[in-house]
Amino acid sequence: MHYSYKTKNTCATDIEFDLDENIVHNVVFHGGCAGNLKAIPKLIDGYTVEQINNALSGITCGNRPTSCSDQLAKAVLEAQTKL
Repeated sequence: MHYSYKTKNTCATDIEFDLDENIVHNVVFHGGCAGNLKAIPKLIDGYTVEQINNALSGITCGNRPTSCSDQLAKAVLEAQTKL
């Protein structure tokens, strides 16, 4: 399933990815810090929803209550509930 998630309180505006049962592939961030948002998809490609949630949930950016990584964790959890 291809999924698009509108981020909240981050420089990235949205995240797209494919979810194959519980495995995440092809993550693309739109907007945000280019270097970090190119690295994250390469590091987590093939991870399960649980692995991404465990690794990235709760990460903040500066004084914001969330980050692009945290938003990805939220996105994959949301997508999983729609399978």
